[in-house]
Amino acid sequence: MELEEVIKNRFSCRKFSDKVVEKEKLNKILEAGRLAPTAKNNQPIKIYVIQSEEAISKLDKGTICRYGAKTVLLICGDKEKAFQDGEYSSYEMDASIVTTHMMLEATNLGVDNIWIRLFDGDILRKEFDIPSNFIPVCLLPIGYKIEECIPSRLHETRKNIDEIVKFI
Repeated sequence: MELEEVIKNRFSCRKFSDKVVEKEKLNKILEAGRLAPTAKNNQPIKIYVIQSEEAISKLDKGTICRYGAKTVLLICGDKEKAFQDGEYSSYEMDASIVTTHMMLEATNLGVDNIWIRLFDGDILRKEFDIPSNFIPVCLLPIGYKIEECIPSRLHETRKNIDEIVKFI
């Protein structure tokens, strides 16, 4: 798929089927995250691949937004290894860039997805024994949508380019 087509076609899937993402596709998605740029190339991220029934059960304690996905990527940023500039740490930005790369590669491969921030990080940290320097930034449920799953009514709503861009 052409990148422009990927960007236009991607939408937040909120109804996943039971079909599991093939290992080959999952590996390509994870590789897209590995290749994503990060500040100073510090790569201060950890991606937890949540797939087993036990892990899914633990995840469900910390979020209601799995939407039936059989695979969920939990992306964390390492606040100690991230680029620091005064009080600013790039861990959240870096994790977001990594997630975006994975989200777009998933779409490119025909794998549906949704970016989730509605979760309890403390619960996830405890359930998955995440070290204190890693901060859960987002979840990326991935899989295949059920037939009835369509983009939200606001999916096509976009501001005009002149409302968001200013040439100076």
